[in-house]
Amino acid sequence: MKLYYRGPFFRAERPQAGRYRQFYQFGIEAVGLDDPFLDAEVISIAYRGFASLGLQNFELQITSLGDEESRGKHRVEFLKFLSNLDLDDETAERVKKNPLRIFDDKRSEIQAKLKVAPIILDFLTSESASKFEALKSALTALDIPFVVNPRMVRGLDYYTGTAFEFVHKGLGAQASIGGGGRYDGLMKTLGGQDLSGIGFGLGIDRIILALESEGLIDNSNENSRLGDGYLDLFIIPIGDAAKLRAISLIEKVREVGFVADMGFGDRALKGAMKAADKLNARHVLVLGDAELQSGQGRLKRMSDGIEESITLDSLVATLKNAI
Repeated sequence: MKLYYRGPFFRAERPQAGRYRQFYQFGIEAVGLDDPFLDAEVISIAYRGFASLGLQNFELQITSLGDEESRGKHRVEFLKFLSNLDLDDETAERVKKNPLRIFDDKRSEIQAKLKVAPIILDFLTSESASKFEALKSALTALDIPFVVNPRMVRGLDYYTGTAFEFVHKGLGAQASIGGGGRYDGLMKTLGGQDLSGIGFGLGIDRIILALESEGLIDNSNENSRLGDGYLDLFIIPIGDAAKLRAISLIEKVREVGFVADMGFGDRALKGAMKAADKLNARHVLVLGDAELQSGQGRLKRMSDGIEESITLDSLVATLKNAI
């Protein structure tokens, strides 16, 4: 399930520059699958949004917080490390609640002490490490630049696996213009189903400040076709290599204003076709090894089942002619 929201939020904190009592946020959530390619899509939506506004002076930082086993092993070693540091009472109390929060301490003396602290990326299980590598490969395939920040600390303690933040270089202390991550296990903790999920929150107020710092105005695309209840294209990738190509094709299709999605996880072809039908997809493209090797595929029009042989490079032009 993919959702988005927008509107006012509130902090019970003292207001600061760029950190208001009432602020505005836009966010998305993708619930139900643990798939690094889905993580990449979530990140790409935020990145594409910032780029469409003309923002340039920002940086995407990513990390992995691993699974429960990864975090458990890291916590043991990290607490051993912290026990040897001379910390003031307030910092020591904060460490008891969440040791990782000490990385968020901006004081130079604290940062100096943490330079040799054990980082969680060194404790990832093989599965967590594999997912993080897949995420990096997917972002590279989407031409999204990123830096790995092993000491990233998000403001919420429920993140697992992928975590990311967009940092703008013109905003000083309140530099984050958006971020998010995977929160597998959160819904079960709150009494719901044991479902995985990933999402982000973008600070509208911060984005406006970032636009002002770069001397930009809003030039967002008014030609969006969202809202008519249809999906122009649904791609069904078979295998990881196909997923890499699929997310690139989806990106290109969305850039020209079409509404598109793809199958995530390891759903069988029959189940993926049912999903495309439920999403009111106008066209479906199955992408497997044969299509990747030949650079061609068959675009199926769902209204009458007619299939058209196309080259993958001509997908956008074909959709323009068809819709």
